[in-house]
Amino acid sequence: MILDLDFGGVFLPGLLVLALAALAGTVALVRLFAAAGLFRLTASRPLVELATFALLYGLLLQALPSSGTFQ
Repeated sequence: MILDLDFGGVFLPGLLVLALAALAGTVALVRLFAAAGLFRLTASRPLVELATFALLYGLLLQALPSSGTFQ
């Protein structure tokens, strides 16, 4: 179970924190892909962005231990 993060008395769900981290990583990777010209090889840029977010989010979930890190 992923526990909540206490941020100054405000509890944030652990999955929300991971989603925000995945979003930041997605933005960085999309800018890198655009700078390298990799979007010319794809048919749909929004689909690649969504898939990148889903992959990063899944990898972050797999990296966490089941006991939770946000204690």
